[in-house]
Amino acid sequence: MEKSKERLEILSKIEMLEKTKQWDISPENDPETIELKPNKVDYLNKKISSKIASYFANIMGARYFDKMLKNKQMIIENVLGIENYLAVKGGAIITCNHFHPCDNYAVYQAIKPYLNGRRLYKVIREGNYTNYPNPIGFFFRHCNTLPLSSNMETMKKFMSAVSVLLNRGEKILVYPEQALWWNYKKPRPCKSGAFRFAVTNNVPVIPMFITMRDSDIVDPDGFFVQKYTINILPPIYPKKDLDKKQNIEYLKNKNYELCVHTYEDFYKTKLTYQD
Repeated sequence: MEKSKERLEILSKIEMLEKTKQWDISPENDPETIELKPNKVDYLNKKISSKIASYFANIMGARYFDKMLKNKQMIIENVLGIENYLAVKGGAIITCNHFHPCDNYAVYQAIKPYLNGRRLYKVIREGNYTNYPNPIGFFFRHCNTLPLSSNMETMKKFMSAVSVLLNRGEKILVYPEQALWWNYKKPRPCKSGAFRFAVTNNVPVIPMFITMRDSDIVDPDGFFVQKYTINILPPIYPKKDLDKKQNIEYLKNKNYELCVHTYEDFYKTKLTYQD
């Protein structure tokens, strides 16, 4: 089967971005970002209309993604380290490598039996919330998502919502690499945002790193569907003897270190980047 020219172009862009160390730049043809105004988002689902939309979006989303799993468009082969997730009883930031538009559902499936009726909240980019085509766009807007914004007033609402959710014991998934690099297997250096949320609210980070290998199934773009192993790594806690800036750096560096170790252990190769 001939491989998709669009996917090949994106893989070429990823190779270029790795060589130039532009770790947080998206190679995808993302929809144009429309500014998210404060009155266009209800982070905590306080409105009746938001509650209704969220209810139906979660039902529809579960059906959509469960169908992907059933049809082997997404394959979860293993979940390792669930004891690390269970060790954290309260709110936490979950981090994960970002390589597929639906990798958040793989994370959700890994911890779903242990959420005890709670939802997994996901931080998403502004354009995915304001301008992504349906049906995924509908899920982005209503499936327990926390969109970032270029509007400062909206970001104040965002930060307040993050604090409320963490303080009531929720788990929030953040992609610290920021950009989606399709089927990219290596860990990338992280941005600080996820770790700032953790330090500001004095909650731990639960790093996850998804490793993958080819299945024998070819997707519509001509590439092998990947089999995922979801590695849940030991939680990282802010240190009392460090100030806020130092703690952010500590969490960020430790998160990357754990992901590198997992990568090298799974793929049996030392992590190197192209020059």
